[in-house]
Amino acid sequence: MAILLRSEIDALGFASVGEDVRISDKVALYNCSCISLGNHVRIDDYCVLSAGKGGIEIHDYIHIAVYCSLIGEEKITISDFANLSSRVSIYSSNDDYTGMHMTNPMVPPAFTGVVHEDVFLGKHVIIGSGSVILPGAYLDMGSAVGSLSLVKGRCEQFKIYAGVPARPIGERQRNLLLLEAAFRSKLQSAPVDSHEES
Repeated sequence: MAILLRSEIDALGFASVGEDVRISDKVALYNCSCISLGNHVRIDDYCVLSAGKGGIEIHDYIHIAVYCSLIGEEKITISDFANLSSRVSIYSSNDDYTGMHMTNPMVPPAFTGVVHEDVFLGKHVIIGSGSVILPGAYLDMGSAVGSLSLVKGRCEQFKIYAGVPARPIGERQRNLLLLEAAFRSKLQSAPVDSHEES
């Protein structure tokens, strides 16, 4: 995977960009001024990030795998240590499928019934390949979503969800919290590079 140089990333005009950000040169990015990237973020080939007025906020230690899409008018938040497997689609906007309204963005808004709601992914959330996250979804810390699932509402802390629509199927272990604490402790105790340029 060829990644953009830091100078190329900076030239895109993101709202903010942290350290160690790795973006494939095959990623499609729209409205970068409304996208914030934290530290240690990797976005793989053929992903699409299209921010609306609410923006996209990606925190620290995030991996977004190939062919993922984050699209919509309202805010999409991805918290620390979250992971999107390949082909995950997150929408903060969605057409009305009932037939009460017309659909698609080429039709004037007066004739459509698009729903716009924030989407939130908490720390340590993991979403399996091919899953779809709809407007208003709130995935609390440590929740996990199995492949090919559809999430429409709230996923509780450290529960595992799967299905269409996604339903809880089990409990997720919390050992990762101990590992996070050990990881952060190791980062704090790491020696500072004395050759770093001022």
